[in-house]
Amino acid sequence: MHSGPCAEETVRCLQEFEVSIQPPESLGFLSLTIEKQGQFTNPETPGYVGFANLPNQVHRKSVKKGFEFTLMVVGESGLGKSTLINSLFLTDLYPERIIPGAAEKIERTVQIEASTVEIEERGVKLRLTVVDTPGYGDAINSQDCFSTIIAYIDDQFERYLHDESGLNRRHIVDNRVHCCFYFISPLGHGLKPLDVQFMKAIHNKVNVVPVIAKADTLTLRERERLKRRILDEIDEHSIKIYHLPDAESDEDEEFKEQTRTLKASIPFAVVGSNQQIEAKGKKVRGRLYPWGVVEVENPEHNDFLKLRTMLITHMQDLQEVTQDLHYENFRSERLKRGGRQGQGQGPEPEEMDKDMILQEKEAELRRMQEMITKMQAQMQIKPDGAGDVQHV
Repeated sequence: MHSGPCAEETVRCLQEFEVSIQPPESLGFLSLTIEKQGQFTNPETPGYVGFANLPNQVHRKSVKKGFEFTLMVVGESGLGKSTLINSLFLTDLYPERIIPGAAEKIERTVQIEASTVEIEERGVKLRLTVVDTPGYGDAINSQDCFSTIIAYIDDQFERYLHDESGLNRRHIVDNRVHCCFYFISPLGHGLKPLDVQFMKAIHNKVNVVPVIAKADTLTLRERERLKRRILDEIDEHSIKIYHLPDAESDEDEEFKEQTRTLKASIPFAVVGSNQQIEAKGKKVRGRLYPWGVVEVENPEHNDFLKLRTMLITHMQDLQEVTQDLHYENFRSERLKRGGRQGQGQGPEPEEMDKDMILQEKEAELRRMQEMITKMQAQMQIKPDGAGDVQHV
């Protein structure tokens, strides 16, 4: 073998060739392939499994499915219910509404008008149903004006119970009333007898949130005095209104302070408006008066922003209270009565027992009549047979 630069070059090339033909495992080829295809990486965190990401899965499913909420507004005509709802959700729910005249209101009965609108904000969809009650409190005799409203609330519970007990339970539409804004007139000195009767009639069926309408007709001192008077009368008549849940101990201080402020603002004194007015160099929604501008979304002027914050931040709690408290009470009462309450669904158990007893008595009477008929027939046959024997 020749020695020299050529021989050294040959040996070096052979060594490089041996390195290049080594098994792929020694070069990490297999691990590189898996990492590129499946992107499986070890977090190398001791004690980490991964179920901490479950809330993210729930969040994605909830956003994809969307949310449902039903809000009922009750109050006398002219208190600005429709304007407030349009202001709350920045939409026009009543584009074709016709306001009746004074003569038509004299004998007008309470009606139920449900308007549903799909609202989407930052990819989150909300199916909002607003149930209005035109005609409430308009008649001269308003003694039974809220029976239609109570029947509607019970009917939605009944429909949900029927769908829940059916075969197809995957796509149940929840039309149960989750919250009721009850509008109180600012012109009185507290609650009217009709206000007390209505809230006591529905406080076990729906979450009641008292709202003082047209708060711009009151001074700040009058507003605080009216709020205290309403709360005192609510306690006096043992009316159960919706109470905001206390903030958890692990919540931040800002949320705790917000919850305390919202609790102290009940009943909410609000002003609604859909008009854009220029004030202090910027356009705001409000009402223009000779003495100044009332801004709808200014917390120093009214509680509109607090009411909207309460509704949005506690919308899930309102639905949970409806499901766990009001609907469960209705469901348990229905099951106690044998599930036969309602129109066209058969009599109640006591009536069923009476009907069964009557049917058994009628069947027994028929059997006795048949026995008597047979005995009479046999008695008529025997004298004829006896006469024939004597004649022979």
